[in-house]
Amino acid sequence: MSGFVVDWLNLIIRWAHLVVGIGWIGTSFYFIALDLSLRKREKMAEGVYGTAWEVHGGGFYHVEKYLVAPKTLPPDLLWYKWEAYLTWVTGFALLVVQYYWNAGTYLINPAVLPLLPSQAIVISMLSLAAGWFIYDGLCRSVIGRNTTVLAVAAFALIVAASYIFSHVYSGRGALIHIGAFVGTIMAVNVFGVIIPNQKKVTAALLAGQAPDPALGAVSKQRSVHNNYLTLPVLVMMVSNHYPMLASSGQTWLVIALILVIGGGARHFLNRHDAGDPFHKIWWTIPVTGVALVAAIVLTAPRSDLDLTGVEVSEGEVLTIVARHCVMCHSSRPSHEGFDAPPKEVILLSVADIEKHREQILVQAVHGDAMPLGNETAMSEEERRKLGAFLESR
Repeated sequence: MSGFVVDWLNLIIRWAHLVVGIGWIGTSFYFIALDLSLRKREKMAEGVYGTAWEVHGGGFYHVEKYLVAPKTLPPDLLWYKWEAYLTWVTGFALLVVQYYWNAGTYLINPAVLPLLPSQAIVISMLSLAAGWFIYDGLCRSVIGRNTTVLAVAAFALIVAASYIFSHVYSGRGALIHIGAFVGTIMAVNVFGVIIPNQKKVTAALLAGQAPDPALGAVSKQRSVHNNYLTLPVLVMMVSNHYPMLASSGQTWLVIALILVIGGGARHFLNRHDAGDPFHKIWWTIPVTGVALVAAIVLTAPRSDLDLTGVEVSEGEVLTIVARHCVMCHSSRPSHEGFDAPPKEVILLSVADIEKHREQILVQAVHGDAMPLGNETAMSEEERRKLGAFLESR
């Protein structure tokens, strides 16, 4: 019953995470596109930076953006913040239910670093907090005054975190922690910088004072950072379903390429929304394409696994599968983390093994995503034997 309850808790939180995440991403994309589409008109109100005319749902909208803020504000001012807050809250709750609760299965790989669940959890929480403080320090330092230098520094920070996580956690654990690492930076940008600055501007207006324009500039900087980080974070959030991303053994390099792919695509779309001519942004397409090809090559099935001359009987294969797979992949799993076989995959016979040949090759032969966290200590020799058997079929 406990597993059933945990599964429902996981589903409800994941569902909520998706709903509020869509809201946050949607508003981020919309407001960046809106900001880039603003145009100066012949007649604009005092203090207006630019306006945009839009049509949607059968109606027309006229939007104005003030360079700092208008002289007065209406009482029904809309604040876009809860989408970001709830995305992080539900995301962290999902991290707790999926990874902290089952740390020995999903988070820890003894072959990478033998950790106690408590140690893995403490490292996780400390690293998420440290990531924000380092990033915030970079933004507030002299580095933050140069957009290009700051972008390189933030890129290096995320790649460095990827390298560290890949030497602490399992492949799945490392990838999801990069998503949480960047997601935390994005959420605290909203909670700790953007909204507080907007509140200061609002308070100054209500007090009849001139707002500090630097507050808006800083908020805009953090908002743009969030916009460029969104696409890479989305890949990290679904990485649990694609073990190939961690199969290369160079997770940090895969993450670096994903940052280039996501950032390049986002830059093309942003500058297109801004009205830049194609000849000024065409370079993003080959850069993104080359990074994508590099990521595909890097995550390709292992070619260093020598299967020549390996002879394996059906009995040996059944013994290997019984030792490392059946605890989860049976009609009634004995593993405490499952009430039903994952993805309805049952591996009790040679016919079952042959039926799921491709999945086994990807997950347990060319990669080490299975067994989860390698908690049964499956050896390279056993993977070679399993691979040789499946390749012969």
